[in-house]
Amino acid sequence: MEFAPVLRAEWLKIRTLRSLPGALLALFAATTVFSALAGVSDTSEADFDPLFTALSGVLPGQIAAISFGALAVSAEFHGGGLRLSLAAVPQRGRWFAAKATAVAVPVLLVGLVTACAALLVGRAGLGATADHLTLGEQARAVVGCGIYLMLMALLAAGLATLLRSGMGALSLLIPFILVVSFVIGDAAGAVVDYMPDRAGHVVMHQSYEGSPGPWTGLAVTALWAVAALGAGAWSLRRRDA
Repeated sequence: MEFAPVLRAEWLKIRTLRSLPGALLALFAATTVFSALAGVSDTSEADFDPLFTALSGVLPGQIAAISFGALAVSAEFHGGGLRLSLAAVPQRGRWFAAKATAVAVPVLLVGLVTACAALLVGRAGLGATADHLTLGEQARAVVGCGIYLMLMALLAAGLATLLRSGMGALSLLIPFILVVSFVIGDAAGAVVDYMPDRAGHVVMHQSYEGSPGPWTGLAVTALWAVAALGAGAWSLRRRDA
């Protein structure tokens, strides 16, 4: 079967499964609301970064992107859905590529729109403290934010395929992001800078020091996503439907 009809079929599944459009709506709502709240918060810290503050709603919002990726795959493991999908598309690699594309494209598009909205509401709250942000810095942060959210969704999709469980992927990823990054991140040293979330966040900062840089950080996140997708593809080929 050609790739295009397989992709259309996977997109139809995502569009008609009520929880998935809901996850994209939650991504937009949570990110913009928390960015608006961050914009009116105290800005007196010495290391205050107006660009990251305006986009900081992505920290809770990314949970919705991760949920989207995990749920899009885990739906196949209920009621024999995967068996039917693979009966229609025996080429497992082609089917998985279509599934990953159907996850990536909507999250990227919604992520870009969300980043624009979050930046606008965040800047409105920050007022004059954000006036010195350049157009290039803002464009880089918005595009990088959209790509970052897409990569995190793909990371979740790969793990859900490997574990054959959306809840398993969420139970692993969400505590990992919340605990490692926010609880032990500063104490763990430079290693944490190469974790998928911390590396990807650099692109949303106005200023940054050391390595990785903005696009290098996104490349690190991309490597994590590719590794998870590769592991998921291996599991899909090895196991029975």
